[in-house]
Amino acid sequence: MMPEKSTSIAVFSFAYEPFEGGAEIAIREIVHRLPMFRFTVLTARFSPMSIADEAKENVRIVRLGSPTKRRYGLLFKKIGYVFRAWRAAEALHAQERFEAIWVVMASYGGIAALLFKMNHPRIPMLVTLQEGDSEKHLTRGKLGLVGLFGRLLIRNAEYIQVISGYLRDFALMQGAQVPIEIVPNGVDEELFATEYTDAQKKALREYLDIKDEYVVLTTSRLVRKNGVDILINAVAEFAEKNPLIKCIIAGGGPERKRLEKLIRKRGLEGKVVLAGQVAQHDLPLYFAVADIFVRASRSEGLGSSFLEAMAAGVPVIGTPVGGIVDFLKDGETGFVARPEDPHGVALKMAEILENRKQTDHVVRQAQALIHRNYSWETVARMMRNIFDKLINL
Repeated sequence: MMPEKSTSIAVFSFAYEPFEGGAEIAIREIVHRLPMFRFTVLTARFSPMSIADEAKENVRIVRLGSPTKRRYGLLFKKIGYVFRAWRAAEALHAQERFEAIWVVMASYGGIAALLFKMNHPRIPMLVTLQEGDSEKHLTRGKLGLVGLFGRLLIRNAEYIQVISGYLRDFALMQGAQVPIEIVPNGVDEELFATEYTDAQKKALREYLDIKDEYVVLTTSRLVRKNGVDILINAVAEFAEKNPLIKCIIAGGGPERKRLEKLIRKRGLEGKVVLAGQVAQHDLPLYFAVADIFVRASRSEGLGSSFLEAMAAGVPVIGTPVGGIVDFLKDGETGFVARPEDPHGVALKMAEILENRKQTDHVVRQAQALIHRNYSWETVARMMRNIFDKLINL
């Protein structure tokens, strides 16, 4: 029995458009492809420009709390969101009767969902795990997936969706006893296959001061788990033999000052560019000027940036950690270096540039994999199947 078009689902996510990371982009891409459901997204309000109650086709976005100048605000804003989201869900449920709960990322939205679930235990709950931290970090005792509330979410869910085998194993380790299904994040193939004119690429190269160098790109939040420091050290080693290299690091984060210091220490001023945060719709142009994509991750839930690079036809270097192993096979769909190994990354960079026939074959294999398994249309079909099962439990 398929769910009726009027089926209403409450979505708890602390952040949502226009403030989006990988998890929030996944929500947006999925819900707009499932018009047979009505979604109400309960999120925090970060900007006075954001509409407090906004309807978009089959999605209602309810932004809660007062806007702040900071993207994520302080702890009290997050705690305030928990209770606002809970109260808002109760009020909206009285009006339209939610038939399912969807928690995306087991953190503050998850706490609000748990409070709502306690009052409505018969409403089935789907928990989506997207966390990319290491197992050691995930098992620390703090709010969210890593502590009491995360374990309660996992143990009170009727269904769990994870983006990788790594997170499936973690959910089982935390006591999950319900169906668990792997549905990865997807890629906007049309966006990342965008063809740019020579003039557009030339303008970006001039902006980034790229001349005749090979371009190594990473799109990465500047946090330790993403291994940007490992990439910088790899570039330093590669440049000793081949100075024609330029490394572009697109992303912001708390590690910026430390990375700037490392760049100076390794004498890479001018060779490594911290380009700052780049909007999602501008990323394909960065891939269009890149020769190699590298992310020397220390941990990873899945790694959407890898999938985007693969879709764009850029050869990828990664590490065999977390969910990366689900899609990155050395010499088949990408190139794999050991964790914490700048020398290994530098060797893989040389391999890519020196063996163009092999590299081109790997790139074609990677693009075929993305088309086959990681399009948003494929992901949405898999998620519809989960919602059908959830609602008919």
